[in-house]
Amino acid sequence: MPGSRETQGDDHPETLTSINNLGALLKASGCLDEAEPLYVEALKARRYVLGNSHPDTLTSINNLASLYQASSRFQDAHPLLVEASREAKKVLGHDHPHTRIFRANLTALNKVLRKQGNP
Repeated sequence: MPGSRETQGDDHPETLTSINNLGALLKASGCLDEAEPLYVEALKARRYVLGNSHPDTLTSINNLASLYQASSRFQDAHPLLVEASREAKKVLGHDHPHTRIFRANLTALNKVLRKQGNP
């Protein structure tokens, strides 16, 4: 990642992918607290550089929501998954694999929220 930042800059799409991927590695290693700032940074920068509806931005939204779910922060995850599902449907189409993944993640989260007594 430092190499990407130095050679391509903080907001270059490949740098943002590296930041996101490092967050994913940390999450997979169980280091949720360390992964969160990376996911937040990647999402914020992707929104700015690529826009809210770009597929990479939608992936970052889904990744941050997934981290919040893994941290039992279901109320934080919900609006992100709603956004990712809605935007993916508009941009990628109803049957795109990413749209289906985001929708499935939202459906699973809604089940958890209902079990907890949330509508």
